[in-house]
Amino acid sequence: MIAEPFVVLKDVAKRWNGQLGVEDISLDIDEGSFVALLGPSGCGKSTSLRLLAGLELPDEGSIWIQGRDVTTSAASDRNLSMVFQSYALFPHLSVAENVIFGLKVRRVPRTERAAKLANALQITGLEGLENRKPAELSGGQRQRVALARAIVAGQKLCLMDEPLSNLDAKLRNSVRKDIKKLQRDLGITVVYVTHDQTEAMSMADKVVLMKDGRIQQVGSPDDLYNRPANTFVAEFVGAPPMALIESHIVDGVQPGLTLGLRAEKISIVPSGEGRLSCRVSEAEFLGSETLIGLEHEGAVGLTVMRPGLSMLPVGEHIDITFNDQDLHMFNEAGERITGH
Repeated sequence: MIAEPFVVLKDVAKRWNGQLGVEDISLDIDEGSFVALLGPSGCGKSTSLRLLAGLELPDEGSIWIQGRDVTTSAASDRNLSMVFQSYALFPHLSVAENVIFGLKVRRVPRTERAAKLANALQITGLEGLENRKPAELSGGQRQRVALARAIVAGQKLCLMDEPLSNLDAKLRNSVRKDIKKLQRDLGITVVYVTHDQTEAMSMADKVVLMKDGRIQQVGSPDDLYNRPANTFVAEFVGAPPMALIESHIVDGVQPGLTLGLRAEKISIVPSGEGRLSCRVSEAEFLGSETLIGLEHEGAVGLTVMRPGLSMLPVGEHIDITFNDQDLHMFNEAGERITGH
């Protein structure tokens, strides 16, 4: 017998004064999974999270958590915890008081509160900071306090709304690993909103990519990177994004299509031996690799990835080649042609 999904959103829609929030959102989330809602600003990912949390109610559709219809239930009745971008800490309370605030409100016995607090502080690496106020903490420590508060809540479902966007790049990387380890160790189900594809691709088992209030593709990070459902997914996922090429400029390919090609699948070859002749528009050295941007009429985002330091002068003309099996094919509507 196949287990029912832990969370189900079915044909969910939300509009404000006729303006689209989200439309036709259907999603199954398995227990213990890490699901990232990814997309540009205004795509509907935070609205979807707020609908799941009960902070907004849908105009259409239904929401189920653990087999229970919670479509119109209050947030407090949904058995979930939330971690926000803003930390949402009380400035006048200590770390310990912030972490157990919800337990006190629910009148959890003192001994149980103390045990849960000790466990959460140990898991999040906040031991020794119990008596500090939020103003005395770094950004990363404040975010860990918010995580500790979610841990003591003891809920099986945790919703996170861009929790790392206020941190610097190095700290983001560190806390990202903390969150993923916490999710794994505690066995909780996480739904995580982000506009940062690196976060989504490195943390999630399942990525839900959205645009203009609609889901574009649901799948593993590998699915979205190697089998994008349409040209939007192809260009959004990957750094650098997939190049899009008009098929008529490539010999031996059916005309009228859009071709997708990843930077690591392109090789520079001696003049006269390539499939396309391009002009170098930029070269970016990233330490372990160099990205060389190319220009060719009929191609967008054409980039070559080469190992180590491999700079080429801007304006130089080079030939590139690639294999047909590495081409992704999209029809006139921008949708992936099955089998490619």
